Amino acid sequence: MQVSLETLSGLERKLIIEVPAETIDKQVQKRLAETAKTFQMKGFRKGKVPVSVIKSRFGKSMRQEVLGDVMNRSYYEALLQKKVRPAGQPKIEATNMKEGEDLAFTAIFEVYPEITLSDFSKIKVEKRQAEITEKDIDNMIQTLREQRKHYHKTDRAAQKDDQLNIDFTGSIAGEEFEGGAAKGSKLILGSNSMIPGFEDGLLGCKAGGEKQLKLKFPKDYHKADFAGKDCVFDVKINSVSEVHLPELDEDFFKSFEVKEGGLEAFRDEVKQNMSRELDNAVKNNVKQQVLDALLETISVTLPKSVVEAEVNNLRQQTIQRYGGNQKIDPSLLPAEMFQAQAEQRVSIGMIINEIIQQNDLKASPAKVRQIIEELSAGYENPEEVIAWYYGDQEQLQQIEGLALEETVIDLILDKAQVAKKETSYEEALKPVEKPEKKSAKKAAKADTAEPKEKAEAKPEEPESKE
Repeated sequence: MQVSLETLSGLERKLIIEVPAETIDKQVQKRLAETAKTFQMKGFRKGKVPVSVIKSRFGKSMRQEVLGDVMNRSYYEALLQKKVRPAGQPKIEATNMKEGEDLAFTAIFEVYPEITLSDFSKIKVEKRQAEITEKDIDNMIQTLREQRKHYHKTDRAAQKDDQLNIDFTGSIAGEEFEGGAAKGSKLILGSNSMIPGFEDGLLGCKAGGEKQLKLKFPKDYHKADFAGKDCVFDVKINSVSEVHLPELDEDFFKSFEVKEGGLEAFRDEVKQNMSRELDNAVKNNVKQQVLDALLETISVTLPKSVVEAEVNNLRQQTIQRYGGNQKIDPSLLPAEMFQAQAEQRVSIGMIINEIIQQNDLKASPAKVRQIIEELSAGYENPEEVIAWYYGDQEQLQQIEGLALEETVIDLILDKAQVAKKETSYEEALKPVEKPEKKSAKKAAKADTAEPKEKAEAKPEEPESKE
């Protein structure tokens, strides 16, 4: 086999490969002979059909199969021979496939770029530190109560934060307009879900009352036909309900898997979850700063094929996340929507991979175990969750990847300039602000999927007890 390698533009390379005709012929003859051993044909016993007959019937198709197999195998042998690492799939084109002549074909592909790592000692990182105070715990408990609030009907006049059940009809110049009417609509005063003046105009109203609101659509209203126009809403108030927060009782505690110990045990559980949230926030903020610094200081020429593959991956993820069960062609989403994010992902992935290779890094079993224990700590039966991770090879591989990434971050932090900053709990949870001049292309975001913790507070739809 003869192989030559040409450099085209940028990362693009071209392999020119020639395979001797006798290699092809031997493969074709071998395949014909193997087929003849098992082929059944009228007039012949099984395995006794002459090879010449097999060739007359299947020779062309078998030759095409052999050519495809030989080109594929020769391509990978040529890569090893020339010591090149392809990025993405090649574009293979045959230049001579005539029978009796040497097979000739070309393979055009991109290679991974050479990456020069920066001096990690010049990277500056701010690591926040915070204590969880009793007031922080009080605030968190209040947040948890508000997330499970419900509403009770009241006869008093409507106040801010009350939930109203209303019927309304809107009109412009005396004509009702599409989308401007509803019956039994629930509205929380102060939510700013209606146009300016609508909610304020219902303050002081009581159940059974009616109110006419003379308003004006904002100039920047999303429907251009309505923008800046005067309008009138005739509103009927069906009911007024005031907010009630759940009591700090056993039922409330049990809803967070705290079955014994009362308020003291509940506060301890809340503090533990807050501590995990704090640790994760600090770790993620530090990690984000490191990734931003890598992207700012290390220049990477990106293979177009790899970026395109990542764009398609992001398209598919978007369809799965927001498309419901509908079958939507991912290509309908413009590539421009995902280009910057794809470039960020590919860039940071290549940089991290280069750091791993140059430093011969591996994910230690101890680091893997540590991450699994941290992810399992918020569950009622951590040992069962730990066993689940170790029993699922796909999940375990994801954790090993995460552990390897953390090993890279630890390596950089050992050399970087890390400044500790004392701050409040709430401040420590906020993302670290990026420099204003940082380009969108280089502002990479760590996109690691992690299992949700059990006691993480999530907003719920308020219950209305009417």
